[in-house]
Amino acid sequence: MANGIAKGKDSGYITQKIERKPKPSHRKGTVGKRTALCREIAREVAGLSPYERRILDMIKTGGSSADKRIYKFAKRRLGSHKRALAKREHIKEVNAAQRAKAAGA
Repeated sequence: MANGIAKGKDSGYITQKIERKPKPSHRKGTVGKRTALCREIAREVAGLSPYERRILDMIKTGGSSADKRIYKFAKRRLGSHKRALAKREHIKEVNAAQRAKAAGA
């Protein structure tokens, strides 16, 4: 914040800060209600893709280094570290939901 002195830290004329509305561009990347609903319906109708089913199978069979194998497989298919981790967590959630549904039924 300026202090009205010409030299030194925070130098300069004292002005009043103008509060501005956030730009619409700052919303970029957030998923809206309609888009989320459409994606959910599409997922319900189409189901898992073949590579996702393979990841699900890896989760079910388990093993000592299943997480690492799933990550490496997903990374090769999706191309980035972040996407691979997100996909692994998503498929784990799908697996948990399937198990909960099976236990409830």
